[in-house]
Amino acid sequence: MSEPQPSAVASPTQPGAFAPLRQPVFAVLWAATVLGNIGSFMRDVASSWLVTDLSANPTAVALVQTAATLPIFLLAIPAGVLSDILDRRRFLIFVQLVLAAVSGTLLVLSHTGALTVEYLIALTFVGGIGAALMGPTWQSIVPELVPRAELKSAVALNSLGINIARSIGPAAGGLILASFGAAVTYGVDVLSYAFVIAALLWWKRPAVIDSGLSENFLGAFRAGLRYTRASKELHVVLLRAAVFFLFASSVWALLPLVARQMLGGTAGFYGILLGAVGAGAIAGALVMPRLRARLDADGLILLASVLTAAVMGSLAFAPPQWLAVLLLLVLGLGWIIALTTLNGVAQSILPNWVRGRGLAVYLTVFNGAMAAGSLGWGLVAQQVGVPATLLVGAVGLLVAAVLFHRVRLPAGEADLQPSNHWPEPLVAEPVAHDRGPVMIQVEYRIRKDDRPAFLAVMKRLSLERRRDGAYAWGITEHTGDAKRIVEWFLVESWAEHLRQHHRVSHADADLQGEAIRFHIGPGKPEVHHFLSL
Repeated sequence: MSEPQPSAVASPTQPGAFAPLRQPVFAVLWAATVLGNIGSFMRDVASSWLVTDLSANPTAVALVQTAATLPIFLLAIPAGVLSDILDRRRFLIFVQLVLAAVSGTLLVLSHTGALTVEYLIALTFVGGIGAALMGPTWQSIVPELVPRAELKSAVALNSLGINIARSIGPAAGGLILASFGAAVTYGVDVLSYAFVIAALLWWKRPAVIDSGLSENFLGAFRAGLRYTRASKELHVVLLRAAVFFLFASSVWALLPLVARQMLGGTAGFYGILLGAVGAGAIAGALVMPRLRARLDADGLILLASVLTAAVMGSLAFAPPQWLAVLLLLVLGLGWIIALTTLNGVAQSILPNWVRGRGLAVYLTVFNGAMAAGSLGWGLVAQQVGVPATLLVGAVGLLVAAVLFHRVRLPAGEADLQPSNHWPEPLVAEPVAHDRGPVMIQVEYRIRKDDRPAFLAVMKRLSLERRRDGAYAWGITEHTGDAKRIVEWFLVESWAEHLRQHHRVSHADADLQGEAIRFHIGPGKPEVHHFLSL
């Protein structure tokens, strides 16, 4: 399982941390995700511990983590496309059935004694495929469940929910594993999916009205990539996430070996450690409003890096078990600060039409960093040992946090709701939606003295055009009239240009207004549309 995420209507006052739970559908689906995640953490504990029974090789242990996260790295973007073009409720139900089948297969194999490292890694990989398909979709449904004013609270509640599950699931999974065996642990996970599927069946999602402009998979995929290439704000979030998770992944990849080999713990103790992470994250979610009041997003990521590095460095010295539990509480605090901050910033800079695809790119970077880091740190540990690897990761995280602190995260305060201020394009006769490409020209008249300031605004506007669907953009001047400047951009089809009309946000409209203020001609700049013959 993963976590849900906001809609329209602003509130004059700041909503409380638990305000989204007053929305019945959000509350039911949120509770279902908690139950589903409890089962998933129980399954992960069983798998992580079983692989240490089947092999003592650090690379094999780290490969389980890699198998869980690599599919999300590979498939998150296609999954984000599907989340934006399919019925999200039906798609989620299908994925839940796939994940239940994975846990059911693990149940049978472990019960019959036929489970091997190869089977375990392969089934973990299939489970990772399910998680990849589900992640962007689950996060994208929250705009349908809560008012827009409650976005930050909803993101925080999602993080709180997954960490409630993290505090219960691993500990319960470790106890069930130690008391009843892996088969029962996997069986409880299968049961948890039944609750999630029931909640999704109960949710009566409003039917989406077909505007005739629905996207196909390849077109939506290209549009998502264009948006990602043109969004400088998203680039910053992705860079900061990649740096943090690449170094922080070392503690997650090696934690089973820390618990078993360095601390002499059992499966139950490993579950307690993971439960401590969840408990620390719950505490972190509760103090996040106070932290946000004192620190901006960059300060929060720096704090998360310092806390995580301190825990990694301390674990390298094999502390007593009671101290290790306390350290994992601190790790949970640092982890939730980083996750909530980065996810919240990503949510706040993405418009609804591309939210699934944008979050998919974020999840791709997150899980790619986790997968590459897990494999890399496992290989390093095989050569120099677990303690030295943890120390190297801790120092690297601290150095990277200080260096990248200067790359400031976006504020995410722009109004990204559709402005619908573009008039419908004039056509002499109906145009087929698949006809294209389309050239749009906007003709301005600009004073010579205003040209540098105008071009600076147009440079920013070019990114908006590309984000909303243009695959090429340029600006030209008339050879016979220096005041006459034409902006042009190309869109792949007439339907894609009509979609542009619905994608332009209030923030985009404000930026276009800045450009139009330089126009000295009568009325507004002239707009022309040209179709390829």
